[in-house]
Amino acid sequence: MNKNNEYLWDDKKPTAQMLGRWQPWHAGHQKLFEEILKKTGQVNIMVRDVQGVDDNPFDFETVKKNISDALQDYKNRFKITLVPNITNICYGRGVGYKIEEIVLDEKTQQISATKIREQMRKDGKLK
Repeated sequence: MNKNNEYLWDDKKPTAQMLGRWQPWHAGHQKLFEEILKKTGQVNIMVRDVQGVDDNPFDFETVKKNISDALQDYKNRFKITLVPNITNICYGRGVGYKIEEIVLDEKTQQISATKIREQMRKDGKLK
């Protein structure tokens, strides 16, 4: 934090990673972000480049805007990065980071972006 009690992003500070499609960002993702933020105080949200692959209709700029709008109360505590369509995360030995699954409450775990996209299509908000 700076002298005005504002958070400042620091690339050298321990940072948690969230990797996903975020098609669209929803309440489950929001809750997951809030839990992950507790790990290090800042989160790099990595957006897989998947527009047009399978049922992923949103481009990076739309995904980024949706996430930024939802996380406006967390200024300077996250970055949003476009990455290739990463499907495997591999490592060779203990090199100073953890791979963790965050398990949320059952209601949150049941939120489905697939179902959200289906409803968006029914409501005419998505082709």
